[in-house]
Amino acid sequence: MLRIAGANIPEKKQIEVALTYIFGIGPSLSRKILKELKIDPFKKASALTMEEISRLRNEIEKKCKTEGELKRQIMTDIKRLKEIRCWRGIRHIKNLPARGQRTKTNTRTVRGNVRKTVGSGRKPAPGPT
Repeated sequence: MLRIAGANIPEKKQIEVALTYIFGIGPSLSRKILKELKIDPFKKASALTMEEISRLRNEIEKKCKTEGELKRQIMTDIKRLKEIRCWRGIRHIKNLPARGQRTKTNTRTVRGNVRKTVGSGRKPAPGPT
């Protein structure tokens, strides 16, 4: 299995799709990187030569924040929002949606308000004693 930037890349997929398995690289960035390096995006990951793999590795490490580095940056950004007590930071502290989603109906599980479905409300007739 191929490893680039600390992530395992599936060998049976096209390299354009396989690069998206790296945290921080999406489809458009994957296409852009392959276009710069002049690598065929439809080539399978297993069909890449060692030279292409090394160029790909160098390009990703040089230009992109991926995996652990990106996750650390996201954590510090959220921590900063919490410390300055801005709206988004407060939403993160309370474990509520921070991007403007409605919370009256759609986030019951996040708010801890899980309603059970109720039957008709009628109690069964008492049985003989």
